This record gives sequence, structure tokens and C-alpha cells, in this order.
Amino acid sequence: MTIEDVYRYMISGYFGVMEMDSYKLKEYVLADIKQYIKDYMEQNPSNNFNLDEEIENIKDNVPVKTKLQDALLVLNKMDNAPMDLILDIKHRLKTLKD
Repeated sequence: MTIEDVYRYMISGYFGVMEMDSYKLKEYVLADIKQYIKDYMEQNPSNNFNLDEEIENIKDNVPVKTKLQDALLVLNKMDNAPMDLILDIKHRLKTLKD
């Protein structure tokens, strides 16, 4: 997995958490994920990655199911991820149709 792939799944995971409208503390988690991504990108720079272009591409073209799966990956890497959000995402993934 390249650094660019890691960037993509983290961005996709951010949008996955955005899909969780039922979670009341979503904005706090989104801020934490944004900072986590920013820190990772500073520690692992890439010259081959256009952030703005990738954000638009992921937002418009990646299915919700993939975004939610990526959200689980990101949340599991973070130290302070709320377990209730993780469980909510898992439940939503079970209810989504392919």
C-alpha cells in the first residue's frame, strides 16, 4: 500500500463518518480525523498527490459502503475513537444493500 493509498482511505473514512447523521458527536470526531490526516500527511509527505482533486473524486465517486469501511479503518488507527460510533458504523454496514 502506497502513501497515496493511505491518504485516500483516510479521506474516504472522513466522508464515511460524515454519512453518520445519527451520531450526535460527529463534528468532534470529524475534527479529530481531520487533524489525524493532517498530522499523517506532514509526517509522510508525497509530491504525487493532489489533495483537492482526490477529495472531490472520493466525495463524488466512492460508494457509501466503501466510505464506511474506510471509516472503520481510520477509527481503529486512532487512539480516542468512540466505540459507540464504531458500533453504529458496523450496524449501518450490515443494513446496507450491495
